[in-house]
Amino acid sequence: MNGERFVELSIARFTCACPLKRATSNQQRSHTYGFTLVEILIAIFIFAVVLTTIYTSYTGTFRVIDETESQAEIYRMASIAMERMLEDLESIYVSKIEEKPESGEETPHSFQFMGEDREIKGRCADTLRFISRVHINLSGQEQDTGITEIGYYVEEGDEGDDFALYRSDKPMFDKTFSLEEQTGGLVLCKRLVSVNFTYYEEDGEVLESWDSSSDALKDKIPKMVSISLEFVNSLDPEAPLRFITSVALPIEHG
Repeated sequence: MNGERFVELSIARFTCACPLKRATSNQQRSHTYGFTLVEILIAIFIFAVVLTTIYTSYTGTFRVIDETESQAEIYRMASIAMERMLEDLESIYVSKIEEKPESGEETPHSFQFMGEDREIKGRCADTLRFISRVHINLSGQEQDTGITEIGYYVEEGDEGDDFALYRSDKPMFDKTFSLEEQTGGLVLCKRLVSVNFTYYEEDGEVLESWDSSSDALKDKIPKMVSISLEFVNSLDPEAPLRFITSVALPIEHG
């Protein structure tokens, strides 16, 4: 009897102890798979760092693309402007010498070539005017306009401190050759910092301006003209993009 009672008591104790063990095991399992506040904050911090890195790389890539496209556009404008000016100057026209009926003396027409050394806001903004046989015909009709008054002049741009270079093209139907101040030209290129023309005499002397109606340069045309265009550099505003070319003038007499 005592042995049976002992077995019953042992079974009862084991039965009572089992639920407590299961509860304790569940609590430990729940604690094992949970996250503390510190762990959550660390995860958020890591995610923020990764997201910031990705965003910086993304925006940096598009900034580089925009800057590359901007510089490519400047190179394109510079190429077009230089090519246009070279073609105009290579077709320069000098009026023929005429004789006065009374005295028999030869007198040239009043104008041949005019280059002025100007500044805007302390930066070079030179102008150039001359007679050429190159005319840009926008009418779509084939016609021989003969000689043309070509002018280059600079005005302040609409985007701040930059300049815009204009080209005027006026067919001349008479032979007075009196050029007027440039107006109504078409924009040749924008985003300029400076425009400078340099003139070379036959002996190599360098001049910053030229006036073929003056006493010193009477009826003379430069032997060579150097063109310098400086554009805004978005990557380094203190170092503008500079393009230089020169052209020897093949003078054509009418």
